[in-house]
Amino acid sequence: MYLLVDVGNSNIVFGVCKDKKIVYSFRMKTLTNRSSDEFVILFKSMLGDYQFDGVLISSVVPVVTSMLVKMFKSYYNINALILGPGIKTGVMIKADNPREVGADLICDVAGASLYHKESIVIDLGTATKYIYQKDNTFMGLSIAPGVSISMQALVNKAALLPEFELQTPKTVLCNNTINCMQSGVIYGAASQVDSMIDRIKEEIKKPDIAVIATGGLASVIVPLCRHNIIVDKDLVLEGLMNIYLKNLK
Repeated sequence: MYLLVDVGNSNIVFGVCKDKKIVYSFRMKTLTNRSSDEFVILFKSMLGDYQFDGVLISSVVPVVTSMLVKMFKSYYNINALILGPGIKTGVMIKADNPREVGADLICDVAGASLYHKESIVIDLGTATKYIYQKDNTFMGLSIAPGVSISMQALVNKAALLPEFELQTPKTVLCNNTINCMQSGVIYGAASQVDSMIDRIKEEIKKPDIAVIATGGLASVIVPLCRHNIIVDKDLVLEGLMNIYLKNLK
């Protein structure tokens, strides 16, 4: 068995794999002030009896990457692989500066290309990312503030608006402050997704292209969208799995 780790700004997602299947996955909050000793206690409580002999990490949070590498070496005697230079991904990158393309985006492309020759990938995480991939090639990207960032900005910048939970109200038009804010953030995000899909399809002249959504908020936003969108919560892990298999000696 081997372990895949996707470190995002909001969450860390783990996937335990056997052969070419993800048999178990779990997530925890990304906290940069944890020590490797503290982290291994949480990690072991989630991992249960699963054992692994290899690790591949995709990360956009360097301080957490260092802590994980130390943990796997100290407690499991495993030298974790880090997705970066020297790792075979199979993903081609069409960008002005390929080094600027994050590990999470490469995993999105690697995962999506397993199922679709050409697709739009919407990654609904801390940032909302719209990725166009074709023939296992990263073709272009648009980045918008994520749902949680929009919610925090609304509360922090408007003195009279209260904090609120990210829940979907039953109607778009509401009659109390909390529901009104929830509506604007959540239905507004769904409307953005629909509009961006339309614009991307028009720009690439592919009206029937497949659209895949992933990320922690995909299950909240996609049901409110008007387009046909495939939800794949494990897309990044599937991409990581594909990359890991390419690097087995």
